[in-house]
Amino acid sequence: MNHPNWIEHLERNSRRSAQIFAVLVKYRLADWLQNIPVNTIQQWLRDDHGRPIPDLGIPARIRLVLTELGPTFIKLGQMLSTRPDLVGQEVACELEQLQSQTPPDSPRTALATVERELGHPVENLFAHFEPEAFASASIAQVHDARLHSGENVVVKVQKHGIEETIEADIGILVDLAELAQKHVPELRSYQPVALVRQFAQGLRNELDFTRERRNLEAFRTNFAEDDSVCFPRPWAELSSPRVITMERLEGILVSKTTELRAHTSDLGEFVRRGANLYLEMIFRDGFFHADPHPGNLMLLAGDIVGVLDCGMVQRLDEGLREKLVDVLLAVSLGDAEAMADSVWALGAIPPTGPKEPLCADCAELLGEYASTPINEIRLSQPLTKLTEIIRKNQIFLPPNISLLLRMLIELEGTAQLLHPAFSLIEVIEPYCEKALARRFSPTQISHQLWRDAHAWHQVLQQFPKDLRDLLDRIRVGTMSVHLEHRRLDPVVNRLVLGLVASSLFLGSSLLWSMKALPLIKGVSLFGAMGYLFALFLGLKLFRAVRSSEDLGSKDQ
Repeated sequence: MNHPNWIEHLERNSRRSAQIFAVLVKYRLADWLQNIPVNTIQQWLRDDHGRPIPDLGIPARIRLVLTELGPTFIKLGQMLSTRPDLVGQEVACELEQLQSQTPPDSPRTALATVERELGHPVENLFAHFEPEAFASASIAQVHDARLHSGENVVVKVQKHGIEETIEADIGILVDLAELAQKHVPELRSYQPVALVRQFAQGLRNELDFTRERRNLEAFRTNFAEDDSVCFPRPWAELSSPRVITMERLEGILVSKTTELRAHTSDLGEFVRRGANLYLEMIFRDGFFHADPHPGNLMLLAGDIVGVLDCGMVQRLDEGLREKLVDVLLAVSLGDAEAMADSVWALGAIPPTGPKEPLCADCAELLGEYASTPINEIRLSQPLTKLTEIIRKNQIFLPPNISLLLRMLIELEGTAQLLHPAFSLIEVIEPYCEKALARRFSPTQISHQLWRDAHAWHQVLQQFPKDLRDLLDRIRVGTMSVHLEHRRLDPVVNRLVLGLVASSLFLGSSLLWSMKALPLIKGVSLFGAMGYLFALFLGLKLFRAVRSSEDLGSKDQ
């Protein structure tokens, strides 16, 4: 006898499930176990800063739970930090503090992984390979190396066994999401199962270093003619799904602000270059690096912007970019109704609530910044408020749009870390104007007309065949139309009865007025008989209508 799926999952992951529930109880996030008297024990449990767990707010406890549960849940928290439209701004800000630094694998394990993945001894692959990792995160660690041709490189090596751990955790998360979607009505509109599956797909993509190598190659192609930007060169022959070898960039991380200011006198120009880089990704390419925090950006010689860690990227198709332009156009015109329509259209699934509250919220947001000079507006403020409006109105954004909003907020924060007077809105404005001009350009209009013509061509091309099939079915008698309507027969009967009665009355009136033969005392016999029969049918119809009304009133 086969067990149900949930029993099989429970048996397979019983130890990990028990650990998850134990951590939830420890941090008092298991509401169904809130009656267990664990306060005394928890007074002895403290966070990393020595504070008792009961004294912490729920956002902080969520962060600690995810940290303690390990790599998969840390990645889940980092993903949720990009979704304030789902979890709220307070929880999202708390989850931004999640750090994925973990102890590295031993040198022997790392070397074994490299040799297994690349198929040769390390000394044949590299002139030098540093066995000790200089950086370690939840999924991978990074080693210094040098090629036989003399180039300095870094080698990113996936941690041993991490894939199996993550797959087990994903299975548990999917089970929990299914339970939440089935038993927690207020969560159904957010589609937790779809959200977890999207997260799982993104995490699996991150485990495949081949994707990161292709991302680097795509960025290097897109910015091949821009001397102010540098992406590391990857070596395909020294890379695999679990190992990636790339150029080592020599420069100063943006996170080292003091050292950065000592090496350049014009941080404002450097910041503007970095901002333009990301806006070109969005508006020109529709393919952007989604993690512009200070640890992923670097100042290279010649004030060149270096970009590291291209594992987290997103794409915007033309349709989403057009919707984004609609939002920007509505904002520039101060049109709250158009802004509400554009935000409504951005939803990944059609919203179920009324649109009027969203329109009122958009009007309030636009009114708040209507009289503020553009150079005084910090983009993060209206974007944060817009995210809260989206969450309040239960609009489920596509993951790439949500990540784009978060990226813009983080980009402005990184820029202002170096140049506090920097205004990202001022830099965005020309791109918005170009996007609007491109929308109404002859080229764009001709492309749209061509797409429409192509669609109509397909319809017209298929129409003769569909018409021929329809006529063939009519000719051989296989054409049938199915109509269903509750209580349709009585309605049709009364309609026919009414038509017969009225027609009989009109016909009898003609016979009467024309004194059609035979006559009895000057009255047409058939006209009189028709009047009587029409009266009989009318009374019958009247009784049928009254009886149905009485039946309806009793049902109510």
